Amino acid sequence: MAQRETDRDRGRSATRHGQAALDREAEELSIALMAASRLFVAISARALASIADSLTLPQLRALVVLDTCGPVKLVVLAATLGVNPSTALRMVERLEALGLVDRRTNPANRREVVLSLTTGGHELVSRVLTRRHAEIRRVVQRLSAPQRAALLPALNALTDAAGETAVHPRESARADRGISDTPADPSGV
Repeated sequence: MAQRETDRDRGRSATRHGQAALDREAEELSIALMAASRLFVAISARALASIADSLTLPQLRALVVLDTCGPVKLVVLAATLGVNPSTALRMVERLEALGLVDRRTNPANRREVVLSLTTGGHELVSRVLTRRHAEIRRVVQRLSAPQRAALLPALNALTDAAGETAVHPRESARADRGISDTPADPSGV
């Protein structure tokens, strides 16, 4: 009996030790990821400011979602951005006034609004992303080949684990959100 209790105590101690190590690792990863996040936000802000200094990063994110996902309903945009539909609508109204977003009634359901980028919206997103990619490329080129090789699968695993639709390639983002490929049927159902 005493042996069983000692074994149980060791097991609990190992579990606590393992949990503490996991907590430390998660904290270290969190700190590194937050630093990388600040880097990429700064890169995005610089790229946006160099192209369209009157736009905000949340507005750019909305434009990138529309560019990635194509025509979407307002509620899908709001869900993808993690905001209320009323917040997304105000953002869309500002972007529409700038000639970057087109807003139309869904022919399949007249109570819904379908959003898409205008030619100017596509061009702006392309220019900002090109600028952002160039700066990221310069940063990545400073890494050694083994560092780059280790970074790619780790970043892919991270985005997969997060399940963030807005960062996935166009096809999977559209499939994940049930978004139609044809502007004539943007209802996605």
